[in-house]
Order: sequence, then structure tokens, then C-alpha cells
Amino acid sequence: MYYNLLGVIYVAIGEWKTFLIPYSQAVEELKVKFKSIRKEYRKKNEYSPIEFVTGRVKEISSILEKANKFNIPLDRIGYEMEDIAGIRVMCQFVDDIEKVVKIIRNRKDMSIMYEKDYISNVKESGYRSYHVIIKYPVNMAEGEKEILAEFQIRTLAMNFWATIEHSLNYKYKQDIPGGIKLKLKSAADAAFQLDQQMLEIKDEIKDAQKLFEVKSSLVSDIMNNILTMSSMGKLTESTRYQVQLNNLIEEGEVSELVSLLRSTEKLLQMYK
Repeated sequence: MYYNLLGVIYVAIGEWKTFLIPYSQAVEELKVKFKSIRKEYRKKNEYSPIEFVTGRVKEISSILEKANKFNIPLDRIGYEMEDIAGIRVMCQFVDDIEKVVKIIRNRKDMSIMYEKDYISNVKESGYRSYHVIIKYPVNMAEGEKEILAEFQIRTLAMNFWATIEHSLNYKYKQDIPGGIKLKLKSAADAAFQLDQQMLEIKDEIKDAQKLFEVKSSLVSDIMNNILTMSSMGKLTESTRYQVQLNNLIEEGEVSELVSLLRSTEKLLQMYK
């Protein structure tokens, strides 16, 4: 009887793994697509409202727990549980969230079922995020299968708070003590206040980040040219340029780095 039970459990787990295959594929595809959007912005030297993207497929135990909590029949899970596949998009600033939502609305490879705005309508716990529930077609070996997936779009501060709350809910089995709840709510308000303050100096932050990216790119190009000189046996020249670069890395202006880059490029052209 013991071995029969093990066999039943093994078959059940196998069926669940098969059931979750399209969800796993959807998560991987959506992560790639939205990471590519960020790369596109960066290649065009434009500010990206997407800071980074993560995704996960709900654990079998969590699916069963939620189905039991909300009385969802097992044969209806694929139709009524919208967050088996979850994509989380993190933004630097609060106003980036609406831009990401518009990107999702404009896509032709998915259809929006509904949206939940927990930023304008904050949960009692203090939770803030913007959720978009989509229907997404996955091309499987046996043909196309549509699944439900959930986007959670939030700022870095909101995500930090939500991660802490999730851990505490797990520890206290969804029954967080009152004192801790109050502190969590206060922390959520403080995190949102931080987001609002960061929004006020958004332009300055973006300018600083842009400057850093430009300087990093110039330094990388100069280093590549110096390495090329070394590989050509021009050790005296490469050493001289390396010293100049070292002097500029910390406090050098962009114009000085541009000038140094052009100088290395000119020298390499002479040796070609």
C-alpha cells in the first residue's frame, strides 16, 4: 500500500509538472521580451522606464493553497488563477509605472484581461503595486495554448517593502502580529514618501546616470584601443595612454575622455 501511495504521488507530481510547462515557457519568453525593451532604450541612448525584470512560476504547494483558500476547483485553476505565471517589472520612479503599463497595453502578442491599481488604491497593509492580468499565447509542441499571467509593476522601494511583507506573511502564516503590522504600514508610507522625493529630483538623477553611462562607454572604448596597441607591440604608446586614462577616470571631463579616445583612434589608424 505504501508503494502504491508513492506511485500515485509520483504520477500526480508528473501531471503538475506537465501542466506548468506552458507557464514556465511564458515566463521565460516575457522576461526576454521586456529585457529587450530595456536594451532597445539603452541602445538608442534613451532613458528606460524598465529598470529590471524578474519572473517566476508559482510553486505547486502555493497553487494548491490558493485554490483551497478561494475554493477554486482543480479543473478550473488554469482559468481562474491568474498569477501562476508572474512577471515583475521594477522601475526607478513612480511615473515610470504608467509608461510600462502603456507598453503592455500597446503590445499585440498578448491581450489584457483586467488591471488592478494598488498605487492609487493602496491595500490596507500598505502594499503598493500595479497589476496587469493578461492572456498570453504559448506555442507548444502540440499547438498554441493560451494561459493567464500577471504583471506586477512597481518601484524599487515598493518591491523592497513587498519582499519583506511576503517573508513575514510566510513566517506568521498570513497572521502577522498587530504591532508588526503597524510598523509595516508605517514603513510602506515612508517608502512611498521616498519615491515621491526621488520623483522631485528625477531630472538630476537621470542626468547623473546618463553622464556615468557616457563616461563608462568612453573608458571602455579607450581601454580596448590601448589593449589593441599592446597586442600590436606598441608598448610605449599603450603605457603612455594608460597613464593618461588613469588620470582621467576619477575626475576627468567627458570632453577630455573624448579627446583621448580620438587620439588613440588616430594612432591606431597610423599603424594599420
